[in-house]
This record gives sequence, structure tokens and C-alpha cells, in this order.
Amino acid sequence: MGKIKVLLTIPNFDTAGSGKVLHDLADGLDKNIFDVEIACSNNKGKFFKIIEALGLKVHIVKTTTDYRPFISLPFRLLRIAKFFRKNKFDIIHSWHWSSDWTEAMAARMAGAKWIYTKKAMSWGSPRSWKMRSKLATFITTINPDMEPAYFKGYKNVRLLPLGLDTDYYSRQEKKYNHEDISYSKEDFVVVSVVNLIKVKGLEVLIDAIKMIDDKHVKLLIVGNYDSDYGRGICQKIIDESLSDRIRMTGKVLDVRSYIALGDVFVIPTNVNWEGMPMAPVEAMSSGRIVIGTNTTGVNYILKGFETLLVPPNDSGAIAEKIKQVRAMPAEEKQQLELKIRDKVCREYSINAFAQNYGNLYKELCNA
Repeated sequence: MGKIKVLLTIPNFDTAGSGKVLHDLADGLDKNIFDVEIACSNNKGKFFKIIEALGLKVHIVKTTTDYRPFISLPFRLLRIAKFFRKNKFDIIHSWHWSSDWTEAMAARMAGAKWIYTKKAMSWGSPRSWKMRSKLATFITTINPDMEPAYFKGYKNVRLLPLGLDTDYYSRQEKKYNHEDISYSKEDFVVVSVVNLIKVKGLEVLIDAIKMIDDKHVKLLIVGNYDSDYGRGICQKIIDESLSDRIRMTGKVLDVRSYIALGDVFVIPTNVNWEGMPMAPVEAMSSGRIVIGTNTTGVNYILKGFETLLVPPNDSGAIAEKIKQVRAMPAEEKQQLELKIRDKVCREYSINAFAQNYGNLYKELCNA
């Protein structure tokens, strides 16, 4: 038997979240066993250059299609199926976020095995998600709560948590300056790397910073604020007279140097679910203590460190936890940072991530 030909599909690389995960998987799969290619709908975004640097074949093609008009849907599905069949893909692995099932149908028409990774704790259109799931050869989940919530009775589901390159996100020594950002040695810096959408709860974190009435407790928000929610957060910082204590960087591709400015990382999700947020895992790998809300997904990555969890929508609890971390003796804080990084290296390494998916692909192809 020759190499197993795998196509990883994603809508685009405009945002780096799932794109980074796909990149690491494509890079980590054993090229002696797998022939890996990538499909996305366009070549936009800075992260696309990083994808190109992998040296893998990248198809600029849309592998999904609109449902309507229904009368022409079979012909549009056939065009996608012809692309799959022409390239003789054995496995098509979707990293699309949506409930669209047209890619799955086209893969079935082409005779390829199709899998998808469920990345979020939401269902959206139940009918479309169920259709997508019924068409899937296999489904992977990224936290242990997904299977009982969405896939009761399914036999083709497996928990495969995401992973990252722990050498790339190596332990970072504390820094005080980066480009136009400077802090003093008296400052205690809270960092949050976040996609600025409402469910991330940044307003709760800002309220927590205000409650800590200390000019040396600073907040650094790393993320694209060019949205209605992001602009609202900017305005809140001004309205609360916190501009001297809170900085926002805007969109950043490589967050490591910003994590290095922080003394603690906070993920203030204000809903009861997350998939498996990778920004706090990156911070943990970088040797930072992470405070997070006790929600699905966040409590998964902080399993074993439950004292770092706080209730959602509780600014007071976040403020108290930040103060507790700040008051830790230096040696105790360092030991906790090392334990947190060790957890990531053991449980969420890119090697384990790629090996787990490699084993699944081989299993599905009876290799």
C-alpha cells in the first residue's frame, strides 16, 4: 500500500485560531506514511504565508456549496466530488466551524472517508449538524463534555484534544518592554489573548481590574478589536478612566513576546461552554499561571489546577484570584508555573496530537 493521502480543509486562514492547529497537524504527520494536502477558499491573511512555508500542496478551492437552489445542488456537489476523486484523497478532514454538510456529501460521492472535528460547544442548526454527523465516517471532539452533549449513541466518535508545539511556546522569562509597550518592575501585568467577541467576557475582566484599585496592576489585551464589540471594549476603557492601566495591541500573529510581558494570564469567558481554547494553553506552555472561568473547555485544560477557576461573570472572584497570584511568594509561583507547563507538555503536545490523528487515519484506512 502507498501513502495515505489526506486533505485538510478549512474555509480560510484570515484568523489564526484553527489555522494554527491545522498547520501543526499538517506539519506533524509522518510524511513517510501520509501525503498531506490542504484546501481553502482563498489565499488571504498573513497566516497563509506560514501555511505556504510548509511546502505542502495547497488547493485554492471551495469544498462546500450553497444548499439552494436545491434543483441544482446535485450538480454542484458533483463538481466538488470530481475534485476529490481526481486527486484520489483517502481521507478528507474538515476543520470548518459550520454545520455545513455539503463537503461530507461530496466526499461520500467521491468514495473518500470524511471526518470532522467538533470545535465548539454549540449546536446552531440541529438538523444540519445531525446531517453532517450522519454523513461523517468519523467525528473527533476536543473536550470530554462534547460526546455526551451531542453524540449520544454514536459509535464513531473519539476525544482527541488539540495540541501545540511546546518548543515554539517555550517557557518565557518575564520581560518588561516590547516595541512601544513598557512596564516597571513594580507593575503586575495581567494578559489576555482573546478573540474579541461577547462570549469572551472582557468587560468582566475590565471590571475586575477596576476593582483592584492599584495603579500597578495593569491589563494587556491582545487581539483584533476592529469590530463592534472590540470598539465597545475600547470605549469602556475610556469611560472607566482606565486608559493608563489597560492597553490593547490589536491583531497579533505571534503572541509569545506579549505573553512574556505578563505575570498572569486570564481567560474570562462569560458563558458556560468553550471548546478547547488554545490561547490559555499557549500561555500555560509559556510558563504562565492561567486564571479561567469554570466553564466547559476551560476547566478541561485546567484540570488538576481547580483552585485557579472562578465562576463566570464574577468580576469580584477574578479580582480576588489575581490578587492571590500576585501575593504568592516567588518560589511558590515559579513551582506552579513549572507544573502548569509540565501538564501541557504531557497532555497537549503537538507530537501526541499528530500521532493520535495519524493513528486514526491509519485505522480508517485499515493500514
